[in-house]
Amino acid sequence: QAQLVESGGGLVQAGGSLRLTCAHPGDGGRTRVMGWFRQRPGEQREFVAGIRWNDGSTNYGNPAKGRFTISRDNTRNTLYLQMNSLKPEDTAVYHCARGLRIQWSIPSSQEGYDYWGQGTQVTVSS
Repeated sequence: QAQLVESGGGLVQAGGSLRLTCAHPGDGGRTRVMGWFRQRPGEQREFVAGIRWNDGSTNYGNPAKGRFTISRDNTRNTLYLQMNSLKPEDTAVYHCARGLRIQWSIPSSQEGYDYWGQGTQVTVSS
């Protein structure tokens, strides 16, 4: 199973910024989409943002709109999530995900993705 490795999480004060990174092994161009989800304690995993790997088109979930930016570097097989104006409610484990299937839109559900990273903890203090 292809491995995704997240990094960049940590502790930050409210109003601060973090950039998450997700690296995946080269797969000969099989990746169609990648995304970020987060899971807060006691809650289900929530869609944050997704990106189509070939053209960079994006889809954002409600938590991300106006504050987070998803991007990718195809040459380095790396996915990013720039998070600005962080709030305490952004505290969660953030997971990256990779999808191999051709889909009409960038999926916002977990079922649209095939591989998952272990996650990186983001903690925002008030």
